[in-house]
Amino acid sequence: MMHAMKSDLTRRQVLAAAPLAASARLDGRPALLGGTPVRQQPFPSWPVFDQREEKALLETLRSGRWYRGSGDHVKQFEEAYARATGARHCLATCNGTSALFVCLNALDVQPGDEVIVPPYTFIATVNVVLRQFALPVFVDTDPETFQMDASKLEAAVSDRTRAIIPVHLGGNVCDLDRILDIARRRNIPVIEDACQAHMAEWKGRKAGTFGAAGCFSFQASKNLNSGEGGAVLTGDGALYERAYAFHNNGSGLKAIGTNFTYSTTGHNLRLTEFQAALLLAQLTRLDGQVRTRSANGAYLTSLLEKIPGIRPAKQYAGCTLNAYHLYMFRYDAREFDGLPRETFLRALRAEGIPAAAGYSPLNTQPFLKNTLNSRGYQRLFPEKILREWPERTACPANDRLCQEAVWLTQNMLLGPRSDMDSIAEAIERIRRHAGELRRLA
Repeated sequence: MMHAMKSDLTRRQVLAAAPLAASARLDGRPALLGGTPVRQQPFPSWPVFDQREEKALLETLRSGRWYRGSGDHVKQFEEAYARATGARHCLATCNGTSALFVCLNALDVQPGDEVIVPPYTFIATVNVVLRQFALPVFVDTDPETFQMDASKLEAAVSDRTRAIIPVHLGGNVCDLDRILDIARRRNIPVIEDACQAHMAEWKGRKAGTFGAAGCFSFQASKNLNSGEGGAVLTGDGALYERAYAFHNNGSGLKAIGTNFTYSTTGHNLRLTEFQAALLLAQLTRLDGQVRTRSANGAYLTSLLEKIPGIRPAKQYAGCTLNAYHLYMFRYDAREFDGLPRETFLRALRAEGIPAAAGYSPLNTQPFLKNTLNSRGYQRLFPEKILREWPERTACPANDRLCQEAVWLTQNMLLGPRSDMDSIAEAIERIRRHAGELRRLA
């Protein structure tokens, strides 16, 4: 009898403890308040490499052929990336900024022209315009997608507009149908900034293959990575030849090595054989990584869209594959008891979830005011255009987005599905204790 009573008591204790254990897991205190972090293990590291990259680099080193004029890795990569994307031509460059710079010159963007750009992007998209002594004209952001708001594009076009550079931000795809329709009607070339959108798709076709040209970056953080590197895709043979000449100090396709004749001005923006060898090795993993990120990104969205105050970036209907260089969402502090975004980010990091606030508004940064007040711009543009530029390029929706955005990096989507569960669990924990966390702000 005594034994039975002891067994019954143990069973009752276990049954009573079970909901308490579940409650402790669900209602555990945030790490910032002394609790145990949701994640004890780091997310997958980046870059991913193995003996394939090591072999490629050593073979290039031992060959003694280290630049595209003597080796064949750059050409092999250009052919492989063109096949992978369905592009007719691929030109490798030393980085993504250079790819954009090459395209502006191949399209004859000159001092005094205007180029339409988004305000929510990396500074390179704007810097290349300024290096042409052209005027960047900003079109506001669609906060639902984090992409250029195509409904506001046509109003930004003027008789000075020479090019449009939409950005497929974070691996998502901008509203290409509307942008390309406006561009065709106004006879303005489109340069797709796909530097963050390797293998992303619009209606089953790869991003970067729709406009006059598409530009990619292979910088260290990118989904296809060689430390630094870039590429231009185009279906226009004449544009490709102009781009090649510009990236090769003005020497055309058949003028490399000891041929010192030049067809035009240019720069040395060539990719090295070492970088191309790395990229060929990295390409062997790209398709699998794309599938993993896509599946995890969709699953994470299904979790986060259930949490009040968390609004994952949406996709336009035409986006058939999001490459997820970034996983982005908007944070509404009102649903978190007024918890400031910076404290929310601190709390996430303390839970083992690295997160960032993302870009600040490019169109209001001091470097632009200084540039437009410079001697060169004062000479090139009428005083009225420069005076009206701040109001013309005001982007109120983007200003709000920059106060709400939260980023997770692409490597965080390369692990198992349970990693996505841990992200959602950390956010839910923070929301449950937002009032206490707010006192830390």
